[in-house]
Amino acid sequence: MSTGKEYTNPLVEQRADPWVYKHTDGFYYFTASVPEYDRIEVRRAAAIENLAEAVPVVAWRKYDTGPLSANIWAPEIHYLQGKWYIYFAAARTTETKDGLFDHRMYVLENESPNPLEGSWVEKGQVKTAWESFALDATTFQHKGILYYVWAQKDPAIPGNSNLYISEMSNPWTLTGKQTMIAHPEYDWEKIGFSVNEGAAVLKRGGKVFISFSASATDYNYCIGLLTADEDSDLLDAASWSKHPEPVFKTSEENGQFGPGHNSFTVGENGEDVLIYHARSYKEITGDPLYDPNRHTRAKVIGWKEDGTPDFGVPLPDNK
Repeated sequence: MSTGKEYTNPLVEQRADPWVYKHTDGFYYFTASVPEYDRIEVRRAAAIENLAEAVPVVAWRKYDTGPLSANIWAPEIHYLQGKWYIYFAAARTTETKDGLFDHRMYVLENESPNPLEGSWVEKGQVKTAWESFALDATTFQHKGILYYVWAQKDPAIPGNSNLYISEMSNPWTLTGKQTMIAHPEYDWEKIGFSVNEGAAVLKRGGKVFISFSASATDYNYCIGLLTADEDSDLLDAASWSKHPEPVFKTSEENGQFGPGHNSFTVGENGEDVLIYHARSYKEITGDPLYDPNRHTRAKVIGWKEDGTPDFGVPLPDNK
């Protein structure tokens, strides 16, 4: 069961794909998709709940034309090798389409100790094995190796996106083999779209866990879970097992719909905290991607006797 405090939710309104990173300076750094999909913001606070009132700073804005001109999605902020990095996806707008599902992955770098200051430098596109729809990159370090996990469409496989892992030679370059570690295979991963995306990494008790989101971004959106032993070869697909059911999903009883695209952080008292977005209503007019009310929420998670995280159910709004 989950223990510890209950956060006031929604935490930050109209911020989807939320990412919270607790740094060694004690601050929580927050970034997420904005409804306009036109910029990347960063804010920080000394406590998770204070992020709601923290003033955001614009780190980067999209271009008017070219490959970085549309649908800026799912930024993540990381501190690696003494510098700050933001990973995000961007698409190209043309006269014939709005860039939807034409994304590639990019990296920004900031040398300032405080990423709300200094300048963000474009490090370019993260190149993978092929040019196709790619997004939702995250990074993590394990046993001295920097890994990159992302979602991408394999042109040879039906569906929208699978999850891949690779080593990195630096925070913007992949090296060595690229391994598919998950693809939509269960019914709950293929509602509306066949999707595995939005990976986030959590390590505990000798295990490496990767949460991910599945299905369309309406009330069917949900979170799944991959598990590997910490001593296994993380680049071997056989090292990863997928839980057969979603671990976090819509709760009509609690008025929470489509919870997903999460990150993990550590609460002020050391508890594990799930940061995610969800809507407070089920029915959506038009394309769910253009409905702005995926709000950021926070929830303490517990741990089961078998050593796996206990996500519980999305809690009702309380503000």
